[in-house]
Amino acid sequence: MSENERSDDVFRVDDEGTATRGDGSTGAAAAPAERAAARPRRTTRLLAFGAAAVLLLGIGATGGAVAATGLGSPHRTTSAFGQGAASGSAGSGTSPGPQGLGGADGPNGTWSSPQQGSGTGSTGTTATAAQTKGVVTIVSTLAYESAESAGTGIVLTASGEILTNNHVVEGATSIRVTDESTGQAYTAKVVGTDATHDIAVLQLQHASGLATATTASTAARVADDVTAVGNAGGTGTLTAATGAVTALKQRITTQAEGSAQSEDLTGLIETDADVVSGDSGGPLENASGAVVGIDTAASSGTSATTGYAIPIASALAIAATIERGTATSDIVIGLPAFLGVSVSPNGTSTSGATIAQVVPGTPAARSGLVAGDTITAVDGTATASAESLTSMLRTHAPGDRVTIAYTDAAGAARTTTVTLTSGPAA
Repeated sequence: MSENERSDDVFRVDDEGTATRGDGSTGAAAAPAERAAARPRRTTRLLAFGAAAVLLLGIGATGGAVAATGLGSPHRTTSAFGQGAASGSAGSGTSPGPQGLGGADGPNGTWSSPQQGSGTGSTGTTATAAQTKGVVTIVSTLAYESAESAGTGIVLTASGEILTNNHVVEGATSIRVTDESTGQAYTAKVVGTDATHDIAVLQLQHASGLATATTASTAARVADDVTAVGNAGGTGTLTAATGAVTALKQRITTQAEGSAQSEDLTGLIETDADVVSGDSGGPLENASGAVVGIDTAASSGTSATTGYAIPIASALAIAATIERGTATSDIVIGLPAFLGVSVSPNGTSTSGATIAQVVPGTPAARSGLVAGDTITAVDGTATASAESLTSMLRTHAPGDRVTIAYTDAAGAARTTTVTLTSGPAA
């Protein structure tokens, strides 16, 4: 694929190995390089289809250079947040691109600037009052990474329930949401997150009487006119970009990195609207102004923008499960339990999870755990690897007391008891 080709020529591969192009035609299975993708990272994540790349549209709001602060390469399962393993050196910022947007596409937490495709739809213009109704801008503070991220959300209820992408709030220690219809700002709490399907539900504090978004009763169809509304560039000013639906039921695949396994986002709406970083979590509206999808990703590095949105029916189904307070293998209700370590995905020991770094002021730090210790068991259950530690922590809630067995750097076996606290958003 040349860099000037549209990414709707990209293959989708089913379980039988049949490859389906974005236009619906089929062929031989795509080569691994054509299906490979960079692992999604915290605020702007890259997914590559051959020469084209697709980036999730949350952005870094700190001058375009969102850098980790010694916690290793930041990604969804960083166990400093009680979820999994991370490795790598501290991130470093690069010069902002034309939009001043930060995108994570380098190894070890190095962040660079995504390119904006020209698109065949229109570039963004200031959103109208009608397009602004029921849309919010979101700024998340990631205190453990000394960073911020920005994105968009839609208002589901007058009392302030907000639907957005998980990657907009992932790792957040505090979240500020502005209702762009009124200019009123609110603190938001995380109701629940689904990292696998990239959905999060927030609740604004002390909110009432908010204008809500209108969701479509019928699904998007190919060739439908659509408008993407969002916090483009993280400026806090909503813009609108028009285009058309170019394909349905699209799939994008992430690449395994460290202990994190490959993931798919499937069933996506494809559009040529010129969506950009900051639009994540914002509405993809049909010609009537009803929301048909949640803007999530867009191509980068090609001559035309290809945007991807989660169908609104799929997003609302996940939101309903979160609202019921039902935790699943994918859904975390509220904030996860937080130990406060990052662990090496490939530890130096033959068994256990070796601590790469301890976050100051956390339960792990207060218990005396230090980098180089290897956690061997939690509450008497053996911890064979970073992955098994992840699984164990996911079964606990903030406030739980757990006994950690570990071996220190000198090889001495020790135990400590810690009370898990609330971590950043999963």
